[in-house]
Amino acid sequence: MGMFAALCLLAAMTFADSKTLAVQISLDREGLSCNTIDGQWGRKSQSALERYCARHSLDVPPTPEEAYDTIPALRGGDKLLFRYETVTQADLDALVAMPSDPADKAALDLMGYSTIQEMFAERGHLSRRALERLNPGVNWATVMPGTKIRLPDFPPMDEELSVWPKGSAGAPKRPEAAIVKVSLSRFEITTFDRNGDLIALFPCSIAKSKSKLPPHGELRIVNQIARPNYTYTPDYTPPGQKVSRYIWPAGPRCPVGVAWLGLDLPGYGIHGTPRPESIGRAESHGCFRLSNWNAARLYALCPIGTTVVIEP
Repeated sequence: MGMFAALCLLAAMTFADSKTLAVQISLDREGLSCNTIDGQWGRKSQSALERYCARHSLDVPPTPEEAYDTIPALRGGDKLLFRYETVTQADLDALVAMPSDPADKAALDLMGYSTIQEMFAERGHLSRRALERLNPGVNWATVMPGTKIRLPDFPPMDEELSVWPKGSAGAPKRPEAAIVKVSLSRFEITTFDRNGDLIALFPCSIAKSKSKLPPHGELRIVNQIARPNYTYTPDYTPPGQKVSRYIWPAGPRCPVGVAWLGLDLPGYGIHGTPRPESIGRAESHGCFRLSNWNAARLYALCPIGTTVVIEP
């Protein structure tokens, strides 16, 4: 083995063996997301750990390393943390060179990934930097069919997007949410079953302008769409000119991501995003944004009619 290959292997092993990374992956598997898994401990990871400990009546460990050492389930349990996935020609053929012109975007068949790195980071719920650290020998600019990529082992998003209608042939079983809570101060969405037990936690982004925040109180999910398209309207149209609107196709890089849950407040919904690493800030136009994998999970949990409570 050459020196460079040996160093790459050592770097990958070191990062893959990170206790913080293992805890983030294990919490995500429990439905308690830190958003993008990156091996770095912060507010979103801490919130997920606190919810896990509350669910299991445990004291919250002071560090992720202690959580790993004292809670066996946060080491992955009986299931391996990682899998290897092989890049296929179909993966490469699905890549899309995203144009900048709105009309050209409307002419696309799919708003797909622009790079293999984006595609595989999303499959592993990872930041792109974490994907690089798990696979330091991969040249992401020249990935070829047959390249093996190490990822945290999660079900594909399409599995979540095939849940409805419940009981349909091949639909995977998922718990059903009775209530969804959106915390504007914590930038979090939580879901609960009919017994009031926590099902899932998702970091979210909220409106940048306070005037666009919905009022506190109850709303309902009135429609849900897997793989939605998007109607683009420019922010500014010169006086006297007709407003140009374009229908952009579905896809993981559609502005509303892979799933839309519409609320009974016109113009508002919960949806995915093409920029998962931006989640957790006040930057949207008014809707609540989730990473695509979490939007797909929420879609799978919520029937039409689910109560959504907007909280401070």
